Amino acid sequence: MQEINFLRRRVGDFDTVNSLYEDISLLWQLGIEEEDESLEKEVSEGIARLDAKLAGLELELLLNGPYDRANAVISLHAGAGGTEAQDWVQMLLRMYTRWADEKGYEVETLDLLLGDEAGVKSVTLLIKGENIFGYLSSEKGVHRLVRISPFDASGRRHTSFASVDVLPEFEDDSQVEIDPVDLKIDTYRSGGAGGQHVNKTDSAVRITHLPTGIVVQCQNERSQHANRLKAMKFLQAKLLDLQLKQKEADLTAIRGEQQDIAWGSQIRSYVFHPYSLVKDHRTGVEIGNVDAVMNGSIDPFISAYLHLQAKNR
Repeated sequence: MQEINFLRRRVGDFDTVNSLYEDISLLWQLGIEEEDESLEKEVSEGIARLDAKLAGLELELLLNGPYDRANAVISLHAGAGGTEAQDWVQMLLRMYTRWADEKGYEVETLDLLLGDEAGVKSVTLLIKGENIFGYLSSEKGVHRLVRISPFDASGRRHTSFASVDVLPEFEDDSQVEIDPVDLKIDTYRSGGAGGQHVNKTDSAVRITHLPTGIVVQCQNERSQHANRLKAMKFLQAKLLDLQLKQKEADLTAIRGEQQDIAWGSQIRSYVFHPYSLVKDHRTGVEIGNVDAVMNGSIDPFISAYLHLQAKNR
């Protein structure tokens, strides 16, 4: 159902863009035929809306990683800078919350550790929505703040750091689905002690999971049915363990190299003083309105990063 809803929305997005394009085209043709210059403004506004929608659809096409459509678990940690860094974490927390709220995403606080004097030492959020991990994976790294500290009575300029870690939310795999087609089931006569009935019938069961090569067997129960049920439980446990190991390997690959939360490791700088500027050091994107960025306007950074990643593939 999730896949159906996803595809239905994608088709709906295409229909919306196509309909908007047709409306603009008709309006443009009408203006030419009737030589009505008053329609120029309406056509221009329509083209601007169309451009914005196309840009959004183009960005979605860049999200083709195995976990890009998943919810995201985002963790913020204060680095060098003491109370100032903890206040910086609280500012980033507000920025990401504002971004999610404006998009209509659901935000759940999983863990929160307040600072000793002010701010937040660390916080972990679960943000739910389509493509959240794909978008927020661009935010992983060290974020640097430069400003006049409100906690410094001398009014000096301070530099603070915070780290942002982003991981996909994995679905609950407590139940492992096993396709019967993937199983090879053999029965054989139990060996060793076990009673007259056990030794004289083919009650023992061996199950081979063909895709993984995992083999389990059971011969301790009196009936073939009971041995088969227990062998299936063993197989489920082994497959679950295999999935968990694979996910741990995936997480390690997603996390990549861990950097110190300090100078020289930053992916983005937010400068409040002596000028107003937010610069992403990976893409070179700069925004002069730092207040707008802190209010959640981070889409230009996300878009530039995803385009850069696609170009480097």
